[in-house]
Amino acid sequence: MAEERKGEMTVEEAGRKGGHKGGEKVKEKYGPEFYSKIGHKGGQRVKELIKEGEKVEREKK
Repeated sequence: MAEERKGEMTVEEAGRKGGHKGGEKVKEKYGPEFYSKIGHKGGQRVKELIKEGEKVEREKK
C-alpha cells in the first residue's frame, strides 16, 4: 500500500519530524512580546490595505 520513496517526504511527514522547534527557538530568542509586536504590525497593515481598497472602490463609482 505505501509506496517506497528515497529522499522525499510529504509535508505531513516533515511536520511530524520537525515538530514545533522553529517557533520555540524564536520564542526563546525574542520572547513572547515579539509575537505581540509583529501581530500589531500585521493588524495595522491590514487596516491600511482595507482603507486603500475602500478608496479605490469609491473612485470607481
